Amino acid sequence: MTLAGSERTSTRTAQVTTAFFDAYRRQDVEGMVELCADNATFEYIPFEMWGRQRVMRGAGKVGAIGKAMWIGQLEAFPDLTNTVRSITADEDGNVAAQVVLAGTQASAWGTIASRGQTFSEPNLFLLEVNDEGQITSITAYWDCASVARQLGHFEVD
Repeated sequence: MTLAGSERTSTRTAQVTTAFFDAYRRQDVEGMVELCADNATFEYIPFEMWGRQRVMRGAGKVGAIGKAMWIGQLEAFPDLTNTVRSITADEDGNVAAQVVLAGTQASAWGTIASRGQTFSEPNLFLLEVNDEGQITSITAYWDCASVARQLGHFEVD
């Protein structure tokens, strides 16, 4: 899914971003992926989950790591929603979006066991949109320690 036309403008770039977060709010992972170019990169900077034999980091391609992370997040937080506070876009396809993610944990999310707690956390998303109206890069930042505290997860090293 792309938005019609091939001319990139700041308005069109913002529309693609709005469509992405609308799909995220509907929990339409396929719709989110369809708004991205086939080779789109994905990076959730603070994300890291340790397992017994591997460490999963939030970096890779949207169609692989991004999709898997979104599905896992929506399974753990079935009421996950987002509120877009602002979108700033330029004619070069660069976007900064201030978005608050919120939800109630219903099952384990990585190493964080569910205690039925709710979180609400501001996120900064940086996206790049190409001339075809496809997202080519998604990078996000948030305070992992704040989310963990809100979910009742207190880890001591």
